[in-house]
Amino acid sequence: MSDNTWENLVRKQLKTDDIYSVLKKENLEGIEVKPFYNSVEQPLANLPRIEESTHLVATYHESLVDDVYAFILDHNVENLEQKTIFVNNIDLAGHISPKEEDQYFSLIDVFDEQHALINDQLVKELLAKQFRRNICVDISLHQNAGAAIGQQLGIALAKTKELVEVYGAEILNKLIFRIAVGANYFFEMAKLRAFKIVFNQLSKEYGLDEIPYIFAETSLRNKAVSDKENNLIRSTLELASAMIGGADAVFSNNYLVDRSTENSEEISFKQQIVLAYESIINVFEDASNGSYYVEEITLQIAERSWAFFVEAEEAGGYLELLKKGIIQKKIYDHALKEQKWVEEGKIKLIGVNLYPKLEIKKSSEELYNEKEIKAVRWAEMFE
Repeated sequence: MSDNTWENLVRKQLKTDDIYSVLKKENLEGIEVKPFYNSVEQPLANLPRIEESTHLVATYHESLVDDVYAFILDHNVENLEQKTIFVNNIDLAGHISPKEEDQYFSLIDVFDEQHALINDQLVKELLAKQFRRNICVDISLHQNAGAAIGQQLGIALAKTKELVEVYGAEILNKLIFRIAVGANYFFEMAKLRAFKIVFNQLSKEYGLDEIPYIFAETSLRNKAVSDKENNLIRSTLELASAMIGGADAVFSNNYLVDRSTENSEEISFKQQIVLAYESIINVFEDASNGSYYVEEITLQIAERSWAFFVEAEEAGGYLELLKKGIIQKKIYDHALKEQKWVEEGKIKLIGVNLYPKLEIKKSSEELYNEKEIKAVRWAEMFE
């Protein structure tokens, strides 16, 4: 179908000649989205990932040992053989001495955001261990605090640059990036793909050709205490975005939000099982490659992320901007815009501001602090 034929058909259906103003869809990311795509200006090569297939990660429980390949550990567990382990506790990391054949990763953020510094002692301790990936750069907090996608990835690059300046470029292949995947299905897919592009671009500045190891987890930002079953739908879409976007590992946060039970942890994990074994989307290297829409927004996100990174570097780098409160303010400003959309119903949360519509109990000013990066769920305004 030609463009004109398509446009004429839509004009007839919408009963207006001004179809593009009707079809235009706003977003807070500053990304231009067209009503339809029939080509892409700059086709992308296949964007690889490090793992052959996406690891499905569960919170450790002894009942899952026989069936689950990858665990997050918050406490020490003996005799976990032939498992992939993601260590999530500083004290635990100090007591683990993996063998060369063990698959251990650190999910402990080496940045102290509150004091705007790198925990040098922790970095050195982790680098001395036989982990496949020793150093975690965590930007999940930034997503859950309301940062824009371009801000999230720009911050990831800026934090990476801080590490390279202290420990050298050889640290690049020791990094693991912990990223929260939000509600915007295609944008989040493109976010992971864009990060591969900009991280590779940064590595080339040091004469390397690295791709990032991405540990993606479901967001807390769009989850609600009321009508919890809807959280399962939201997180299933987020997991799908992460797998299609090429994450190396995925993890489902507990869908109950305010509490955790053995049953809820099992259900949360089994979302991954359904996607992997029913849809088989965790085995493709770059499943969305060739989608004109995803390709186009991938490039736009990459450009915005790189621009944020360059701006941060020119202003003194991530830690310097953190000390001055500039990073906190940028995230705060975007988070307030998002929360306003939730308040106005432009961002819809079923069971919160739609079917049924709950009353607002807290203002945005009560939820957010321009001097602090903290996780805030949209639904907290109504709870």
